[in-house]
Amino acid sequence: MKADYHVHTDLSDDSQCPMREMVARALELGLDEIAITEHVDYDAPYGSTCDYGQYFSELSKMRAATQGRLRIRAGMEFGVQVHTIPLFERDFREHPFDFILLSNHQTDGKEFWTQEFQVGKTQDEYQRAYYEAILHVIRAYKNYSVLAHLDMIKRYDQRGDYPDEKILDIVEAILRQAIADGKGIEFNTSFFKYGLKDTTPSRAILRLYRDLGGEILTLGSDAHDTARLAERIEEMKSLLREIGFSYFCTFEAMRPIFHRL
Repeated sequence: MKADYHVHTDLSDDSQCPMREMVARALELGLDEIAITEHVDYDAPYGSTCDYGQYFSELSKMRAATQGRLRIRAGMEFGVQVHTIPLFERDFREHPFDFILLSNHQTDGKEFWTQEFQVGKTQDEYQRAYYEAILHVIRAYKNYSVLAHLDMIKRYDQRGDYPDEKILDIVEAILRQAIADGKGIEFNTSFFKYGLKDTTPSRAILRLYRDLGGEILTLGSDAHDTARLAERIEEMKSLLREIGFSYFCTFEAMRPIFHRL
């Protein structure tokens, strides 16, 4: 089974790639399944609100065009903040999703990638605040499948490497909550794009999740163009086996389906 469960097209604000081109590339790569996971971020200066009507229309066309050669799952990447939870509850209630990535792209309406959130804070302060925000959200919001790129703050930390040891206590609380709720985490290969020294999430976080009994794991490239679709996902399966995982998941109607790594 070859799958990429984190894919963006031009229905996301930060991609210019038409869905038809992404689907064509998936077929060229011999993928069995993809989840098209467009960005939805409310109350964010540079966020996006997906046009769901256009999304499901394009998805229907692509499913018809591939005629069973590629399973295309209806997904979204919800960038949830505590105060925007009601909006995502509404979106989830009104649309037939297969899969939801839950992300933290901003807190209190302040973006990480622009450094707006980090300004005026020490590295300790913004690092912990990032994970605390995720924990607060998942204690209240349950309509998701997996936590996306859990330690994404590392992409945008201009002060350099920050030891996992300093945040593993709160990460453990996050993982315990996710596991108790029947949710999972994502292994995201975008660390190659961003030139990070470790995986996303880090090996330490992956091991902690596994040690805590976590089993639901999806694989995603976070591709915003065809060049990065499924980037090194197959190669990374051996690393996940070394850590102790035996399966990865795809989703249908929000239910995980397990496949051997």
